[in-house]
Amino acid sequence: MEIEGKASLRVHNVRLIDGVGSRAVPDAVLDADADGVIVYAGPASHAPPAPRGVRTIDGRGGTLLPGFFDCHVHLGMSSDRSVVEEALMTDPVLRMLQTADRLRRTLDSGVTSARDLGALPAGFRHAVASGLVQGPRLQVSVGIISHTGGHADTTLPGGMDLGFDFCALADDVPEVRKAVRRMLRAGADVIKICTTGGMNSAGDDPDDEDLLEEEIAAAVDEARRHRGRPVAAHAQGRAGVLAAIRGGVRSVEHGFGIDDQGCDLLGEHGAFLVPTLATVFRPLDRSRMPPWAYEKKRRWNEITKENIAAAIERQVNIAAGTDAGISAHGGNLAELRHLVELGMSPMDAIRAATSNSARLLGVEDRLGALRPGMLADLVVCAGDPLRDIGLLAEPEKIVVVAQQGVVRKLTPPAVDTVDHRPGPPPEAGAIAPAPSVASHLSRRSS
Repeated sequence: MEIEGKASLRVHNVRLIDGVGSRAVPDAVLDADADGVIVYAGPASHAPPAPRGVRTIDGRGGTLLPGFFDCHVHLGMSSDRSVVEEALMTDPVLRMLQTADRLRRTLDSGVTSARDLGALPAGFRHAVASGLVQGPRLQVSVGIISHTGGHADTTLPGGMDLGFDFCALADDVPEVRKAVRRMLRAGADVIKICTTGGMNSAGDDPDDEDLLEEEIAAAVDEARRHRGRPVAAHAQGRAGVLAAIRGGVRSVEHGFGIDDQGCDLLGEHGAFLVPTLATVFRPLDRSRMPPWAYEKKRRWNEITKENIAAAIERQVNIAAGTDAGISAHGGNLAELRHLVELGMSPMDAIRAATSNSARLLGVEDRLGALRPGMLADLVVCAGDPLRDIGLLAEPEKIVVVAQQGVVRKLTPPAVDTVDHRPGPPPEAGAIAPAPSVASHLSRRSS
């Protein structure tokens, strides 16, 4: 998840939520050095003198938080067109440009790191890292592995196979190992498998089991053999959730049918649940979906809310993910509001999308918290999300986004200046300051 850009930065006049602690610092300062590494984050009363010649942002009393994670996205998929239209009616060049736009909108929403779990080539990870396009730091699975007739089988009810190159079918242990190797050859950071059917695949159901336990274990072992890469399991129904955890996956994606036994197994194995609540809270519109999808959603949505609320009460390891591509792109942080609606505290929801998600992705040594020695991936929210977690769901309330000290987004009411006292010039690669502004954002009407 490395990126080339880096810059020194100072942020002040902000409330600090560092992503780890249980309390906010009411008046705080953050300093990052020329490598984009945090050297101070804490009370303004103890802050070192303002560095000379360093870009400085006045947060105007907003809230400074770590850059957020979305651990389950599909940036290569549109959320407002069917997969059939996407595959058959959209020009490949246009699809590529639309993907770049989705990357930018996701970053602007406050998500500075993301894990894409299917339909995004590894080239986009390199494009973000090198600065060719702006978007979240990326880990990618490239594709999805299931058995014939399973969740990743792209054969339509009429018999036509859409032939998505990111979907791989495997029907025994040797085929699973080969499919994993193909994904690794294509540049996968994480392996995505299916242990159940799903909502948006016509021929199966969340209660249907997909890969067998020995096939799950084979995928986990093959990934382990290649620099210990993790495995994420699309697992919705109970049986597939249990099989995935027993097979050794790092994360259960969706987990709609999880029960007490599943929660116990998560704890025993040190695995994570990524509940993708954005898909569950999305309003149902019978006119915009096939009958089979509508019926599955109608049946599962309330069950899911009950089960995930129970898992939250059990305090299992939860990381934040939205399934954007199925849910909408660019409003990713609404996921935190859904977690709070099901019983999580606002602070715990923020930690789920920052430090806990960083642990899932194995980058907790440098991302997910605003503490000295960590990279300065950060956002400023206009307002206090501990009082109203819904503020984070409004992209216009995310007034500053930075990655490794490089400012990617800056809008009112934040004020951007450079101290021009004699001193060393800003480091190479720092972005020129925007004009100072003092007007305040009006909150978008719901």
